[in-house]
Amino acid sequence: MSQRGGAVHVVTTRRRYKGRVYSTHLLRRSYREGEKVKNETVGNLSHLPEPLIEVIRRALHGETFVAVGERLQILRSRPHGHVQAVRAAMQRLGLESLIASRPSPERDRVCAMVAARVLAPHTKLATTRWWSTTTLAQEYGVEGANENALYTAMDWLLERQGAIERKLAARHLQEGSLALYDLSSSYFEGTHCPLAKLGHSRDGKKGTLQVNYGLLTNQVGCPVAVSVYEGNTGDAKTLMPQVKKLREEFGLERVVLVGDRGMISHKAIGELREIEGLGWITALKSGQIRTLIEGETLQLGLFDERNLVELSHPDYPGERLMACRNPQLAKLRAHKRVALLEATEKELEKVRARVDRGRLRGQAAIGVCVGRVVNKYKVAKHFALEISNRRFDFHRVKDEIAAEAALDGIYVIRTSVPKKQMSAADAVRNYKALANVERAFRALKTVDLKVRPIHHHLENRVRAHIFLCMLAYYVEWHLLEAWRPLLFADEDQLAKAHRDPVAPAERSEEALQKVITHTLPDGTPAHSLRTLLEDLSSIVRNTCRTPGPVERSGTFDLLTTPTATQRRALELIDKITA
Repeated sequence: MSQRGGAVHVVTTRRRYKGRVYSTHLLRRSYREGEKVKNETVGNLSHLPEPLIEVIRRALHGETFVAVGERLQILRSRPHGHVQAVRAAMQRLGLESLIASRPSPERDRVCAMVAARVLAPHTKLATTRWWSTTTLAQEYGVEGANENALYTAMDWLLERQGAIERKLAARHLQEGSLALYDLSSSYFEGTHCPLAKLGHSRDGKKGTLQVNYGLLTNQVGCPVAVSVYEGNTGDAKTLMPQVKKLREEFGLERVVLVGDRGMISHKAIGELREIEGLGWITALKSGQIRTLIEGETLQLGLFDERNLVELSHPDYPGERLMACRNPQLAKLRAHKRVALLEATEKELEKVRARVDRGRLRGQAAIGVCVGRVVNKYKVAKHFALEISNRRFDFHRVKDEIAAEAALDGIYVIRTSVPKKQMSAADAVRNYKALANVERAFRALKTVDLKVRPIHHHLENRVRAHIFLCMLAYYVEWHLLEAWRPLLFADEDQLAKAHRDPVAPAERSEEALQKVITHTLPDGTPAHSLRTLLEDLSSIVRNTCRTPGPVERSGTFDLLTTPTATQRRALELIDKITA
């Protein structure tokens, strides 16, 4: 018997028995005997793990296997997924062409700063340190940029602010559309900026210098423009510059401006009436509402069967008034008033005890202490105070408290927009849309974009910093809208246009389930914007090479395979439209 040659290979057979599949892996050698090809079983591999059997199979086919460390070296790993997401959103929005039509180092640095502000807001120096720990610096080509280069780019950006805002207005504001406007403030680190002034602090930082800035958005809160003012500038003084911007810079002949009762004041309304094509929506102050009630123009009995009443009054010629009553808001305000009154009384009792024991004397000294207490909780008008050199007493003014309580839950919207153009319900909804601007301020000032504290000292740098933060919010706003299915957010935005305009806003049943279970309908975790970006950052770009002489072993990049959630987040970005 003669044998010539022979090849060893793995043969796998499978058979089904009583509903189960059994696999047999045999190591066999093929050889030729005369003119016949025969097979010989060398061994049974069925007891080995499937992966090891596959390695044996491939090795017998000629593949060579070595340890991973001997074949591949990872030189660097940098988080990439969150950068990829923000950059993709910016590309969908055409942010580069929005900032400047031609490429330039300044444009690259501005785009990089906008992305960095969304992902990890830092000072400019800290930003140049941070972005090289991710792929952001490489993606935007700013690896060598230092803080001075970023300051130069900010100066360049400020020169283009007007042109950029006009492009944003062309995208998001149309003839006859709604424009929302509100003012906020942020405190300074330092004392030398010309904009830094003492004023009414919206940050609760009394005694600190601040800067004011007004944000102009469309009806759904998408930012269009931002204006910066000295920290002691009143709300009403910033209104007419916005009107001028809407009319002259943005070229809108017909627009409806929405502002709160402190912004669109009685004096400002007198000026707005003179501007053809300009409508406005605001609200009455509590004193004005009380006048309507005392004059019986607004009768509380009207709210027995409805929560929205439209009326008119000679003091408001050419205007429509929409009186609303929200019972839930009434309960909240009553509860808050009781708490403030009780807290004030507790503090006043302490002052009275000091006076009675002789530890506090003199009408002036007692008055100073009492003034601090009643101004602390803003309820001075509800107390009658009796102060002499050796005596202090107080009691509640019940009539004043009852008069204020009668207004609990009642507010009145006033507008110049005719009924044929806007219903009473829509006027109330549109005024409440100012909450979208408040949401923008929360994002700008707190955990997301951190416009405050402001460290810049030059006036133009402060203006550029705030404008940069607005552009970052523009990107974030679109990300939030695109990612609603993955966030603790209400996905049914169209329902807002038909809900009761007076009743408190409520989450949909689907959104409530997300909050309660912390999961999405498919069982995966629900996210906030921050946690979703953090999840995406686990997609890593690995820079690798094969061992060997440096001149012969080039590098290449390998990305982490995205999870199902990460893939969906990146796919949803493709739905963003400018």
